[in-house]
Amino acid sequence: MENELLKNRALIPIVIPSYEPDERLIALLHDLDEKEMGPVIIVNDGSSEKYDGIFKEAESIISKRGGKFISYRPNRGKGRALKTAFSYITENMPDALGCVTADSDGQHTPDCINRIKDTLTANPNNLILGVRKFEKKDIPWKSWFGNTVTIGVFSYVAGMRVSDTQSGLRGIPFKFMKELIDCKGERFEYEMQMLLECAGRYDLTEVPIATIYESKENHQTHFKPVRDSLRIYKILGKKFVKFLFASLSSFVIDILLFHLFVFLFKDAFTALYITMATVGARVISAVYNYLINYKFVFKSRASKSVSLAKYALLAIVQMLLSAGLVSLIVFLIPGAWETLVKIIVDTVLFLLSYSIQQRFVFSSKSKS
Repeated sequence: MENELLKNRALIPIVIPSYEPDERLIALLHDLDEKEMGPVIIVNDGSSEKYDGIFKEAESIISKRGGKFISYRPNRGKGRALKTAFSYITENMPDALGCVTADSDGQHTPDCINRIKDTLTANPNNLILGVRKFEKKDIPWKSWFGNTVTIGVFSYVAGMRVSDTQSGLRGIPFKFMKELIDCKGERFEYEMQMLLECAGRYDLTEVPIATIYESKENHQTHFKPVRDSLRIYKILGKKFVKFLFASLSSFVIDILLFHLFVFLFKDAFTALYITMATVGARVISAVYNYLINYKFVFKSRASKSVSLAKYALLAIVQMLLSAGLVSLIVFLIPGAWETLVKIIVDTVLFLLSYSIQQRFVFSSKSKS
């Protein structure tokens, strides 16, 4: 009984960014009104004057339940529309638990929106993601393949598994919503950036939602496959490129020091020279790598002492694996060049290290 009262009392506005909508927006608003759901915040993202009539009708519907209509020109993109709504909520609805974002094209039903709202109420510190079930037989092969690849790339880059990276139906906690106002991204890539910002800082709860497919005749989208996909992958690639820069610069330091130490220790420590060279080079490069990853790559908010302890453990394990594998390979392949073997071994360890650092070392999920 207490939980039901909490659900009813919780202020969770519904945010609908809209660009050149059709009657499906009006139908959705009528359905929300009939179910007494709201308030609804609509952002007209620079639609032409041709759509003023639809927006006027929309404004009259949402005003019944304290909704807000925001309009501007020219078109600035879905990301900017969402940020505009988030700013309005933080300034005018400080008691809100968070918000639910939904699309205006009929893809999200009131029941699904309400499911996201209830889940956010029960998990006020989590990002709630409505996920569609993609059956390979129901969608074009290219779409299925593209979605599968994006999920895989995101999982590696972000360090968390997401079943539907493109879903616009989301429940966003108030604290996270405030942080997202300054998040980079103005168009469709903003939603991907939101997921990256969530990774390692907030828990994510997935909620199954209806998958509504449209006929080709009725399908309308403002998503530009090539341009917007490039923006999305640029967002994904940017973080990994930072890690790559940090790792490559550390790698260069490590390899140069390793080569130097092999030269210095080979004659004096015949049996242990590879291990000693690996340890000496790795300690120096690891200190540099930790500092640049903490501040620059993962922008971690985790305790420095805790993250440093985790990083040290990872560095020790990685160092032992590197030394052990390089020694084993050089022993099994007489005449093998130690430096080349180390480059190959450490490349594999490097790819594994990114995921471990993202998921374990620098994770700073909010507990408040």
